[in-house]
Amino acid sequence: MLKVLKSGLFTAVQDIGRYGYLNKGVPVAGFMDGVSAKKANRLLDNDAHAAVLEITMTGPTLFFEEATYICMTGALLSATLNNEPINNYEVIKIKEGDILSYGKLEKGFRNYLAIKGGFKTPLFLGSRSLFSSVTKKNHLVDGNELEYDECSHFEPKISKLKVDSFLDEKDLMVTQGPEYGHLSDKQLEMIFGKKFSISNENNRMAYQLEEKIVGLSISMITSATLPGTVQLTPSGKLIILMKDGQTTGGYPRILQLSDRAISVLAQKKYGDEVRFKLNA
Repeated sequence: MLKVLKSGLFTAVQDIGRYGYLNKGVPVAGFMDGVSAKKANRLLDNDAHAAVLEITMTGPTLFFEEATYICMTGALLSATLNNEPINNYEVIKIKEGDILSYGKLEKGFRNYLAIKGGFKTPLFLGSRSLFSSVTKKNHLVDGNELEYDECSHFEPKISKLKVDSFLDEKDLMVTQGPEYGHLSDKQLEMIFGKKFSISNENNRMAYQLEEKIVGLSISMITSATLPGTVQLTPSGKLIILMKDGQTTGGYPRILQLSDRAISVLAQKKYGDEVRFKLNA
C-alpha cells in the first residue's frame, strides 16, 4: 500500500486512457504526456497500460508500506527518497517505510511516477484514469491509499535512460483539421509564422494560447473532437483540446496535434512558448 501524506497541487492516477466511449460523451482521459509515462513503464517492464501517478507542478509526499521499484519521468521536480536526491529515468529500489518527496519545479510541468506492476486502483469503463464524471474524483487528496503489488527483487532489462531534450521542445507537429480549408492566407501566415505563449487558462481539458489571430466565423453544426484538436473561435482565440477535453464542439477544427505534440504541450506551463509546424 502507498499512502499519500501530502497530495501536492494536482496528483492523479492515469493510464493509457478510456477508449471506445467518445460517442457516449466520455473523454479519453489518460496520460497527458504519453511519451514520458510510457518510458517510465517501459523501464519497469510494465504493461503499456499500467497506471501511474501524474504529478502536476507541485509534487506529493508518499509513504511506501511494502518493498517495490519505481521510476520517474517527465518534469524535473527535485525528488528525494528519504531526503536523498534521486533522478528521473532510473529504476529505483524502494524498501518498506521509504518516503518519496518532491521539491522545486526545475523544468517541465508534469512528472510521472511508475511503480512495478502499476497501481491497482478500480477499473471504470476499462481504465483506471481518474476523471470526475466517471470516477467521482479527478485527483488524490491527503490520506488516500493506493494498492500495488509488493516486489522485493527485480532485474530490469535497462536500468536507466539518457535524459533527452524532450522538455525543451517547442514545435507542435500538426496535420490539417476538417475546417482547415476555410483559413485565409493571412490566417495561415499568422498561425505558422509566429510563436504562441501558453495562457493561464490551461488544464487537462484544454490549453488556450495567449495571442489571438484573425478569427474564423463559419456556420457549422456541433462536430466530433479529439485530444489535440485545435479550435479557432470567432474572436481569434486558439483552443487546444487535451485528454479530458469535450468530445464535441461548435468551433472550426483547423488543426490536429500529433500524439507527440500533445505530450510536448502537456509539459508547458503559463508563459512557455510553442509554435505550430505542419506535417507535410
